[in-house]
Amino acid sequence: MSRIVGIDLGTTNSLVAYMEGDQPRVIPNAEGRVIVPSIVSFLETGYVVGDSAKEQLITNAEKTVYSIKR
Repeated sequence: MSRIVGIDLGTTNSLVAYMEGDQPRVIPNAEGRVIVPSIVSFLETGYVVGDSAKEQLITNAEKTVYSIKR
């Protein structure tokens, strides 16, 4: 059985949902949040996204990307 999945890649926030019957169900991230900041930060060991990346705006601003669609 196939599923309908929707991804909202917004300028400031993003989310993912799928249809269960006739109702949309939003998928939470690992922290339980359904709306995630559209931010990615590149670190020496890899990358982080969402709220973790937002925290990097202070200490790692030169390697943090946000508002990419503007």
